[in-house]
Amino acid sequence: MKEPQIQIEDSWKKVLMDEFQQPYFSEIKKYLQNEKAAGHVIYPPGPFIFNAFNLTPFDKVKVVILGQDPYHGPGQAHGLSFSVPDGITPPPSLANIFKEIHNDLHLPIPKSGNLTAWAHQGVMLLNALLTVRAKNAASHHNIGWEKFTNAVINSISTQRSGIVFLLWGRFAQEKEALIDTGRHHVLKAAHPSPFSADKFFGCKHFSKTNEILKRQKQNPIDWGID
Repeated sequence: MKEPQIQIEDSWKKVLMDEFQQPYFSEIKKYLQNEKAAGHVIYPPGPFIFNAFNLTPFDKVKVVILGQDPYHGPGQAHGLSFSVPDGITPPPSLANIFKEIHNDLHLPIPKSGNLTAWAHQGVMLLNALLTVRAKNAASHHNIGWEKFTNAVINSISTQRSGIVFLLWGRFAQEKEALIDTGRHHVLKAAHPSPFSADKFFGCKHFSKTNEILKRQKQNPIDWGID
């Protein structure tokens, strides 16, 4: 089978090449082409679908923060879970993440919701679904993305060690089954959405993550933005 031309960082391309050659991945591409042909707007824009991979190479991953699907409002999604580009107001879940960082580490609450700085430090900001139809949350559920991102999680679990997985909410916590907890660290908490934030606050996942990294002789994450 001819190698597909996927625009993704080289280390991830090598790790995931078998997935790109699977029939289900061709079906994902076909589905997205049909969506666009029908006049639907897809988020994030094409060049940002694999942004989490392009900003955090496979061998640089230290932390994984798992989200569900991209934001479905104009200008919000740019391929990183929970993150929004500069100039976009942080959505409620992200605002609550910033509140917890402030309470945990006493860092100022940033004005920008752009988490690219985390990605550059080895925080893999992975959504289980990598695309969404505009104004229609979870609309690309069951088109194949979860099979792909499950393979991503499995690849990290089997080929790396000492990764800190932050699993917030029931959906993310179901992915624990894909993680070798003997090789990795799993921290679980409620989702930071306004519906469950009262149970998310106080989890101290950001200081706990840095304590784990320091024990492993790795640089801690600078969780500040500005």
